[in-house]
Amino acid sequence: MISDSQALPMLSAKQERQNGRQYYVNDRGDRLPSVSTILNATRSQQQRDALAHWKERVGAEEATRISSTASRRGTGTHKHVQRYLQGEVVTCPDGIKPYWESIKPVVLAIDEVRLLEGTVFHHDLGYAGKVDCVASYDGVACLCEWKTADRPKHSLERLNDYPLQVVAYWGAVQHTYPDYDLNLHHALLAIAIPDLPAEVFWFDLETIMYYWQQWEERVAIFWRRQGGREKYEG
Repeated sequence: MISDSQALPMLSAKQERQNGRQYYVNDRGDRLPSVSTILNATRSQQQRDALAHWKERVGAEEATRISSTASRRGTGTHKHVQRYLQGEVVTCPDGIKPYWESIKPVVLAIDEVRLLEGTVFHHDLGYAGKVDCVASYDGVACLCEWKTADRPKHSLERLNDYPLQVVAYWGAVQHTYPDYDLNLHHALLAIAIPDLPAEVFWFDLETIMYYWQQWEERVAIFWRRQGGREKYEG
């Protein structure tokens, strides 16, 4: 449940898409790329080759089907977790029940919710995104990110860019709410897996800063390739 006394104010922002990229626009007219847009645009050659090889192996049509299915289940799981944490009584759709049952024990350990599906901006670095949750997990304040997968990942090293996504949101939350005494020194990445308990990856501050340095480099690469940020800011 969201704590009314500790809830963070939701920012007014709209989403735009252009040339396959997603942007967030705030009330001032600043237009900043999403975290996923930056990550997709700055993939390493190894990552691009691996994705191309996978598409070639399964075929273009099957690759599209798999990606669309994964997107739908991820969106559905996110929505159900959000509604649960908002205190709504809703029926879980059959298609996401295996993922909800996997991640439910993690969600049950969440309390003192301060932000759900909130848009955040990091104006200094130049990016924005939508945060899944800022709350406490087992009594520790943290940023929470929910994911779904077909099989366990086992280690952070096998999560591709997920850790960078987590720390990007962590940094944007800190930048957006500097005066709210967040005490946010941890992050949680929970991955729902059918017929298995969710994998929980816990980021302490040292781990966050390790990936934060990599994220800063990816953002810098993105803006260098765009030729600067001036045209994106009002």
